[in-house]
Amino acid sequence: MYCARTSARSSSVKLNKSWPASRTEPCEGVSKPAMIDNKVLLPEPEAPTMAKVSPPAKVKSISRKIAKVPVESVTDLNTWATEMMESGMNKTLWNRRHFNAIVLSVLATGFYVEIQAKSARSILILGDSISAEYGLQRGQGWVALLAQKLTEEKMAAQVVNASISGETTSGGRSRMSALLKQHQPELVVIELGANDALRGLALAQTQDNLIAMAQAAKSNGAKVLLLGIQMPPNYGADYAKQFESVYRQSAQQTQAHLIPFFLKGVGDDPDPLKWFQSDRIHPNAAAQPQLLVNVWPEIKKMMQ
Repeated sequence: MYCARTSARSSSVKLNKSWPASRTEPCEGVSKPAMIDNKVLLPEPEAPTMAKVSPPAKVKSISRKIAKVPVESVTDLNTWATEMMESGMNKTLWNRRHFNAIVLSVLATGFYVEIQAKSARSILILGDSISAEYGLQRGQGWVALLAQKLTEEKMAAQVVNASISGETTSGGRSRMSALLKQHQPELVVIELGANDALRGLALAQTQDNLIAMAQAAKSNGAKVLLLGIQMPPNYGADYAKQFESVYRQSAQQTQAHLIPFFLKGVGDDPDPLKWFQSDRIHPNAAAQPQLLVNVWPEIKKMMQ
């Protein structure tokens, strides 16, 4: 930029004036007031950039107290939950208290089921055609009436009728072990022996079988009730007396309960034909309530 000279050199003799008068502007320009604050904003220093994945929510459980609950041998540890969210996601958090609640629920259910299993009492009837409702409609026999009586008396017990028409004491003995294992009865009622006599089997064998069945039941923790049968007069007085003693001796040797004559009020009635079917061997439907009357007092006492 060209600038006009305003004065003569010191060696000049006369002043030199420029005409017209002019004003010299500084080459660097004119200073003006600052237009912005004098505070300088500098950018943040750059830092290394690292990839980051938002981690899932974390939970830290802090023990608060120990509270005992009604379930046997189980302790619940209540906790406070400290949430540490490292992302914006809203997730359902689980802590030890939730876990314990689930465990306690399962244990309580199992405990309740176990109590129910222990309280499910059962009565096992092991008999022949008299107890198997031979010639009767289902539900008319004395065993079915026994189940109804238990319900009426509000006695929680299940009746298992394992009776088979034509069964002997040998057949009952062979089935006893499996029945005990399957049903775990509290009471076993044995109504067998009549078919042994009809087939002419030895009385010693009948007695041995009755004793073996009673002992097996008692060894399994069950009570035993023997239902005695008496032979009609046409079998002879001596045989009838010996047959009757088979039940008495079997009960004595095994400490089992005994009803000496199961058909009392039916087989000894002056007109017994009204209580029997046309074969004159099997009690009819009208006789079944009387058979229940004969056994109910003893069964009720043994189940209390």
